[in-house]
Order: sequence, then C-alpha cells, then structure tokens
Amino acid sequence: MEEGLRMLGRNRSLNAIVQLLRPAWQPLRPRNWLVPLAALALAACVAPPTLPPDAVSLEPADYDELPGWRQDDAQDAWQAFLRSCEVLGRKPDWSATCAEAEMLPEPDADAVRGFFEGRLRPYRLLGGDGTEEGLITGYYEPLLRGSRTASERYGFPLYGLPEDLLVVDLGSVYPDLKKMRLRGRLEGRRVVPYYSRAEIDNGKAPLGGNEILWVDDPLDAFFLQVQGSGRVRLETGEIVRVGYADQNGHPYTAIGRLLVEQGELTVEEASMQGIRDWAARNPERARHLMEQNASYVFFREVPGEAPGPIGSLGVPLTPGRSLAVDPRAVPRGVPVYLATTSPEDGEPLQRLMLAQDTGGAIKGPVRADFFWGFGPEAGERAGRMREKGRLWVLLPKDAPPDPAAR
Repeated sequence: MEEGLRMLGRNRSLNAIVQLLRPAWQPLRPRNWLVPLAALALAACVAPPTLPPDAVSLEPADYDELPGWRQDDAQDAWQAFLRSCEVLGRKPDWSATCAEAEMLPEPDADAVRGFFEGRLRPYRLLGGDGTEEGLITGYYEPLLRGSRTASERYGFPLYGLPEDLLVVDLGSVYPDLKKMRLRGRLEGRRVVPYYSRAEIDNGKAPLGGNEILWVDDPLDAFFLQVQGSGRVRLETGEIVRVGYADQNGHPYTAIGRLLVEQGELTVEEASMQGIRDWAARNPERARHLMEQNASYVFFREVPGEAPGPIGSLGVPLTPGRSLAVDPRAVPRGVPVYLATTSPEDGEPLQRLMLAQDTGGAIKGPVRADFFWGFGPEAGERAGRMREKGRLWVLLPKDAPPDPAAR
C-alpha cells in the first residue's frame, strides 16, 4: 500500500492506480446486510467502483412484459418511493417526477401503477453477455442481547469509530476514483493497513474505551457486522439501534465458503442457520474461522425513532420493498421491478421494489438482496433465500439509460 501511495503522485492512469490500490482500498460503505451463505457470499456490503458501461445493458421494455405487474399491491411501495425521492429529487432527471409524487395524496395500487406508467419507462436489466437471469438473496435486521457495560455475560464489544482510522477519499483528488476510499493508519510517517479482525479480537488494536455496547455472543456480533445494522436489547429492556459507521479496509472473506472448501458443510447447508449450527458444535474452531475474515465493521448508535434501518441511500429501508443492488448497474434510489420466487413455498414473488441499499456480495447487473425486515422470522426467510430472478429498472422517460452517465 505504501508503494501504491507513492506512485499515485506520478502515475495518473486509472487502471494503474486501481491495480496498485486493489489490496488496500475499500469502497465507500459496506452494505450492512446478510447474504445467505448458500450463495457462498456472506459479506459486508459495499458500494463498488464504477464498471465499464459495456458491463451492463438496459433493454427497453413494456409494462406488459413485467410478470405480475397488474397483480402487485403497488400501494405498499409508495412510501418507500417517496423516501427514495428525498435523494432522487435532487437529480435533474428525477426532480419533476419526485416533486409531482410528493404533491399527490396517498394513491391506491392502480394509481401508483398509473403514475409510474405515465412517467417512467421500464428497462430489462441484462449482463454484459446478455444474461437475463441472476441470483436473488435476502437480508434482515437482527436483534442481539447486550449491555452498556462489560461483564462476565456481556464480554464481546461493539466498537465505535476509532480515532486512529485514516480515511483517504481518492475521488477528491482523482474524479475517476469517486466512491473509493483508502483506509489505514499512521505508523510514524508511514500509512499502513488498519488492524485486521484477528488483531482487533486479540487486543493488538488500541480500541479500549471505544466500546459503544457489549453483547453476549461472539457469533451474533460477527453476523451483526455482516448485516451492518441491527438492534440490541439491553438488560433494562431498552432497545438500542446500531448502524454502520465505517470499516477497517480489509477485504471480506466469506466464512461459508471456507466451511464448504474445508468439507465441513455442503453448499446447501451453508446458510446462516447451517453456520450457526456448525459453530455451536465447534465453538473453539468457530473463533478461528471468524478471524479468517479480516474485515471489521465499526458502529454508531442510530436514533430509535427511524421506521427502519438506514440503507446506503441514506433513507430507512422498507421490509418487502427495499432492495440492495450493485450501484455500478442500478442507480441507487430508483424503482426496480423484481420477478423471483419465495424461499418459503416457491411461489412467484413479483413486486415493485426500491434500490435503496448496496452489498459487498451484491456484484453484477442481475443481482439483488431482498430486505425482509426485523426479527427471527425475517431472519429465517433471509437466511434461506437463494432464488433465480429477473430485474427491470424504471427510469424517467427523458433520462438517458446509459450507466456511464449516472
């Protein structure tokens, strides 16, 4: 990393810079959500760097081509759309549409469909190779047990943002590297990588006094970092909501993939539930396994009055209507129509969604993560969801669909 920083000053080639910094940089924000490990992709969420425009294709479509469009109770998505408009409305292509939406009284499902049909055009999302079908997984907001003070029971910290974490916004110097940040720390006059998970867990990082909460289960704390946000029930009964603050800059390693590679679990068994069962049988090995994922997430307390966890768009997520996407392919905030199947019964799951979040494992055009909501039931659905699906992006009729123009 140090050599890469020195070379930044004398080599402005985008490809060269990216190659030099690839081991050290992390994009702006891990996506705070759990991706089912059956997909071998349990990962903290990130907003990845810009892809070449030919990596994704948007093919004009008609609303009649969207399966289940007329049957979806689209009224459920209206409030989620208005939340997206808090961000989209600042963009020229969306300002008029969002201003009109905010002036309307609460519409019914038919009126919502009529509003979108009159102002937005659907585009079928295809991979650069023409791939139409991709992977749809799920995520949720967990509940942990914790305390504001350490004790024999509550011995596993959730850390706030470290004062010595150095964050370099590369886009402020090199516009081609927008959404990329380099994370590290100072060692004398040298910038070195920040402490890894193993170093933090083993007390090598100076984080004492930076704890915001203590929880009673190390695996719960680990999965909370994968989610990036959740709730903690204190001994007093108080519920504290925590959200992503930043990340240590190390790349994420999916522990589900490691268990499959080691022959401990099959691909089908490597769900969140399967990993928890394995960890309960192998508590000592589980700690070593978690340390193989060098990535570490730091938290902040989030006001409890928010109606849901805050996604990377900066607005609260709506259960069953918010979607995590790859922002290289889908602009954050926009309506997305999803056609997939339910992980519970295999029945069609076809509905209007809003692209309000991102994820480290959510990479590629036809790839999304379905937000199920809060609590154990949502966790069961999210942990088992690994379905094939298709996506359509809804954009203003006069907006350029070119991904490079976003």
